[in-house]
Amino acid sequence: MTPRRSAPAKAEPAEADPRQRMKAIGLMILATVCFAALDATGKYLVARAGVPVAQATWLRFVGHVVFSAVFLWPFAFRPSLRSAKPWIQIVRSGLMLLTTGLNFVALQYLQLDQTISIFFLAPLAIAVLAGPLLGEWVGWHRVLAIVVGFVGVLVVMHPGIGTLHWAMHLSLVATIGYALYNIATRYLAAYDPPEVTQTYTPLAGVLLVAPFALAAWQWPQDLSLWVLFATLGLWGGLGHWLLILAHRIAPAGVLAPYIYFGLIWMSVAGYFVFGDVPTLWTLSGATIVILSGLYLFERERKAMGAAKAGPASDIATQ
Repeated sequence: MTPRRSAPAKAEPAEADPRQRMKAIGLMILATVCFAALDATGKYLVARAGVPVAQATWLRFVGHVVFSAVFLWPFAFRPSLRSAKPWIQIVRSGLMLLTTGLNFVALQYLQLDQTISIFFLAPLAIAVLAGPLLGEWVGWHRVLAIVVGFVGVLVVMHPGIGTLHWAMHLSLVATIGYALYNIATRYLAAYDPPEVTQTYTPLAGVLLVAPFALAAWQWPQDLSLWVLFATLGLWGGLGHWLLILAHRIAPAGVLAPYIYFGLIWMSVAGYFVFGDVPTLWTLSGATIVILSGLYLFERERKAMGAAKAGPASDIATQ
């Protein structure tokens, strides 16, 4: 699945305006706040309020469409389904649905800091999959970082030492699905403009989950649940848009390390909303994954230059 050659994008200067870089970093950190809020809201709805996973998943994608229609389409871009690779777009949208659905199921049983620690494997998985799927092979330094990162995920899961919860497997599959989603995004960049890809993103979730969501529908009994339903799409749509804005200003190599702020927000939300305290296994494994990820990003920065993107640098899990 090697994309056709396209005109090289205009490279950004290696030393961009420091104020602009600080702005991009701020946008990136705000995006991680949005994604933490999205996961915390989803976990509360399915684990505490008893909302069916299908209903929560569908409302997340419907809310994404509503957010785009109200805040993005009138000002930022016009929606379009005219794709040069429509089937790849559909598969990509389906991968986002798979990732969101599995993540919402896993959040019923796992702490927020556990799921995000496993999800930090995504950039490393992307580096592995980019070789056979895009022809972007990695050297032994990156292979070593990937292996160490996987060891970190095993520490979080600690199979054979503690009780390996079956939901951790779902979180791991969701991570691989999200890595494939990013690979498809990179592939489509050579064929379709961003507004086309952005339009396709929520379609599978809106169309395919609707029958299941409506069949399992539970009407909320108080106003607070309606507010939480409304925020699902807000957090997801806003988070994705903040990522786009950040990457317009600064290269991925600059922004990549700040994805790990997500662990802070997830741990804070887990503690104050659910009373969850990160375990030593989670903290140790997350540290290993983060260090291996930072090493991988640094190798990418040296190999490709600050103006070129390395492995996808976001944790937009949903």
